[in-house]
Amino acid sequence: MRAKILGFGIIFFLSGCTTNIDSNSQAANNINAKIENCPQAQVVSLPAPNTNEGFYDRFDFHIRNIVADGDTVKFQTLKQDFVFCRGNNNWTVQSGTLPKELQPENNYATFAQELVNPKFKNIDFQGKTYQYRVVRQPQFTLGENNNISRPDVTDPTKDAVVFELINPNNQNTQRQTLYTLKDLQEIAVKAGYSAAGNQLGFPRITSTSVYNDRIWWSVAFEQGEGNNGIATIVSYDPKTDKFNIIQPEALWFTQITDLAITGEPNNPTFWMGTNISGEGNLYIPSQGLVAYRPDSQNPNRGSLTAYTVNNSPIVGAIPDKLRLENDKLWVSTANGVCQVKWETANNPESWNCWRFAAMAKLPQQLPIYSALTNKTPAASLSSGDDIEVLWWSPVNYQTQKGRYEVRYSPGFTVELEEGASTYQFPRSLPPGKPSVDWPGVEWNWNGERFVRGFDEVSLNLSGGGPRGIGSGQLQPEVPINWNTMRGDLELLDLSAKSTKVKYYSGWVDDTGLKPYLTVIPQTRPQNPQPNPLAAVAKELPSRQ
Repeated sequence: MRAKILGFGIIFFLSGCTTNIDSNSQAANNINAKIENCPQAQVVSLPAPNTNEGFYDRFDFHIRNIVADGDTVKFQTLKQDFVFCRGNNNWTVQSGTLPKELQPENNYATFAQELVNPKFKNIDFQGKTYQYRVVRQPQFTLGENNNISRPDVTDPTKDAVVFELINPNNQNTQRQTLYTLKDLQEIAVKAGYSAAGNQLGFPRITSTSVYNDRIWWSVAFEQGEGNNGIATIVSYDPKTDKFNIIQPEALWFTQITDLAITGEPNNPTFWMGTNISGEGNLYIPSQGLVAYRPDSQNPNRGSLTAYTVNNSPIVGAIPDKLRLENDKLWVSTANGVCQVKWETANNPESWNCWRFAAMAKLPQQLPIYSALTNKTPAASLSSGDDIEVLWWSPVNYQTQKGRYEVRYSPGFTVELEEGASTYQFPRSLPPGKPSVDWPGVEWNWNGERFVRGFDEVSLNLSGGGPRGIGSGQLQPEVPINWNTMRGDLELLDLSAKSTKVKYYSGWVDDTGLKPYLTVIPQTRPQNPQPNPLAAVAKELPSRQ
């Protein structure tokens, strides 16, 4: 009997598999930055989806890599670059320059080969080149039709995730077991998630850096459909030829998207982006940006501070890539970028943030609809006005005709026959988010309204795509008549049976509208108010 791993989970893992390059770089200050070396502004349109892409892929601004020099910091997505000019603190959007080796592999056979026998990657340290990779052991093989399989492993202590390092001093491959299926099962029981330890997901290295005369790596894993892993930080000391492993208990089933290290060598702080995945959903917010300080006696039980869209100025829910520059940490997300003074990150004034946006000039007077598929306009927009484009959704799957959701300050009101209940899995909620399940659960409170970033639109590919505020059942031929997907929400009334909100967006036909991308400073409300859901949570009966 051979265990086979096919299709669905691997296809999702395919699009999320990239590796950061030296995220821990310390850069000199920008006193001598030259504005003339910054790129000229250009118009970069919101891309239309290519063949075999979903309509939501045009809004995929997840940062795959950060490239910096003395004049600019370039945040690379799959299709465009968001470029910060150090000389004047301005942004431009440029055509994408992400290297091919950091792009997802679209050829399944090549991707499958990389899973079962990943190539070694290099890092130069003290004039020598070290090679590294992380693999499943026993290793898998490729069979007919590129099916991935291996003999059944009945002993969970023998099913392992192993880190391999080729030391330039002796060219031998050193192997260090990071964890086994048995370890995962035991942790799942401790955490109260027995189903989380069904199967080891394929691991991947998400960052490589040098700190305190050691080489450091963060290791994430395939997650969902029974696959899981343990968040792991690995370091290697060439002087002693020894590995050290840290697996923070507070992050057990969390994917580390990137790692930066600050502080004194004997008292470091690990800054990590976090994310989790589910069946058909690559990007689910977890604990945002975390600062982890290992305990000197037990590094797995240190202190953790989480910075999320619910408790800090951070501009996106899922930090993708980090870059450390002296006293500042760049934190990039699919909704924007923040530069934070890491030593005083608890102070909101230590954060400077910018968000990504799509804008368009109305070519003519356009009718605006209060819901996606409505036939009768609710109002009209004046020609010549600039308007922010929030989303696009199809109104007809066959013709691919669709509408853009745009920001609309007068707003519309809707009452839904769906109310509030206690969130079923409160331990999975990002820190600072009240344990209330309601139609706007994927929005976050910014002190004034409920808002939703690009990286908070959950792309549940196996459950009907992204969901918004609206009513109706999902049907193969008929799109749901969403009221809003990303519009700001004002909560008017919420009970166990119904929800009434005012949403500040509407829908316009996409004909003639040509959105372009830009970067906008993120502003905070002058007089932030408490999250109204906090009071609602106290009134809801607890689940038994």
